[in-house]
Amino acid sequence: MSATRNASGKAPRAMRADAQRNRNAILAAAREMFEEEGVLASLDGIAVRAGIGNATLYRNFPTRDDLLAAVMEANVEAILLEAAALSRSRSPREALAGWLLKLTWQLRIWHDLPYCIATARSDPESSMNTANSRLIGQTRVLLDEAKSAGVAVKTVTAEELFELVTTLSWGVDRFGDDEQAARRRVALATAGLFTRVDVPVALSAGKRS
Repeated sequence: MSATRNASGKAPRAMRADAQRNRNAILAAAREMFEEEGVLASLDGIAVRAGIGNATLYRNFPTRDDLLAAVMEANVEAILLEAAALSRSRSPREALAGWLLKLTWQLRIWHDLPYCIATARSDPESSMNTANSRLIGQTRVLLDEAKSAGVAVKTVTAEELFELVTTLSWGVDRFGDDEQAARRRVALATAGLFTRVDVPVALSAGKRS
């Protein structure tokens, strides 16, 4: 297969070794600071931790969304693989319910990530929307399978579900839920999505003394 070419018809030039090292250092430093302080961590602080100047950071990532989207890329790839596994191994209802829980838990991985995702949804120019679109697309696949099986409400859209999950993720983040509490929160909030009246395990378990 021939190399991808740019508008001039020439293959894109490979990044210089020092430029690649700088980019990798920025991504590593950003991930560390996002884990420690959340996604609104100081960009100047990220540059300092990466051992590069501010100009180098902004040359690689002109906006916070550009940097956040790049750091999230591996996480998005991983959770999409998990969604594919759910689709293969679970019933349509269980696959959709499992995906909504996994997505809620993933979006709270760094403090204030749900806030940034919601903000990006209202900004067509945000580079975060590529990741958002992929996650919405996977939600649509599982939702459509559940609808076809007659176990999900027909009028609900993938975009609405993604926004609900983002809201739930914000709550999980702010209230400091562990996985069990997050599971119950998601089950409670999404119970109306499903057409069957079975009580979700997370809710029935919560009633036990």
